Amino acid sequence: MSTARLTEILAAARGAGVGVGAFNVISIEHAEALTAGAEQAGTPVVLQISENAVKYHQALRPIGLATLAIAEAASVPVVVHLDHATRPELVSEAVELGFGSVMFDASVLDYDANVAATAAVVAQCHAAGVDVEAEIGEVGGKDGVHAPGARTRPDEAAAFAAATGVDALAVAVGSSHAMTERTSKLDLDLIGEISAAVPVPLVLHGSSGVPDDEIARAVRAGMTKINIATHLNVVFTDEVRARLGADAQLVDTRKYLGPARDAVAAEVARLLTLLRAPADPLG
Repeated sequence: MSTARLTEILAAARGAGVGVGAFNVISIEHAEALTAGAEQAGTPVVLQISENAVKYHQALRPIGLATLAIAEAASVPVVVHLDHATRPELVSEAVELGFGSVMFDASVLDYDANVAATAAVVAQCHAAGVDVEAEIGEVGGKDGVHAPGARTRPDEAAAFAAATGVDALAVAVGSSHAMTERTSKLDLDLIGEISAAVPVPLVLHGSSGVPDDEIARAVRAGMTKINIATHLNVVFTDEVRARLGADAQLVDTRKYLGPARDAVAAEVARLLTLLRAPADPLG
């Protein structure tokens, strides 16, 4: 199966009132695990390579091509997505490699600068048949759109989507990046208001800190693309620690990375099933 378009997957999910899981690739084991989990669940998935992962590998091409190859061999639709790119040249490289979508993050800029930078990337990517996700944030926040207390205004989100032509929009509704405890409380009413105002699918960043039931409610309220990274890193690392802790003589990396890959695949399958569950008629 060839790689999928982000817009097609998100449009179908939004129409059905279900979510799409988007998970971060750090190593080839992650790409394999995420794809295997999607195949177990029988659902589409988004494999994301962040700008930080590119820095870790010191280049996009090797991990990007490996991820594309894994995605193309999958039995379910897989989108390969550049995540949190702040450099236009990195966006250009992802487009040239064949990525299906990019997330361009200019949320640390003021509103007008964010619009201008994002609109330029959208024009470039759409000309190449690549979809674009963006983020609307606040000036000066250390974590941009996910600074403590940051919230996206529905009217501003609608104006931003119209001015830039983005295909998906990440908004601030109470989540935060890099959380290892799942304790975030989302503003579900705000999600509903933004969803009603914005014609493109909404994206929830920082979902690792959001409990299962809250994620399910967020999808029912109007969220479509659900980004989860740190939670899966915890699953991966816990399994590695357990294997190494059980055998002090273990040196074959396959014997701890393999089980860690399998553990992530199982958790991805569980999360994807959660996101695709029909709404509870009792609320």
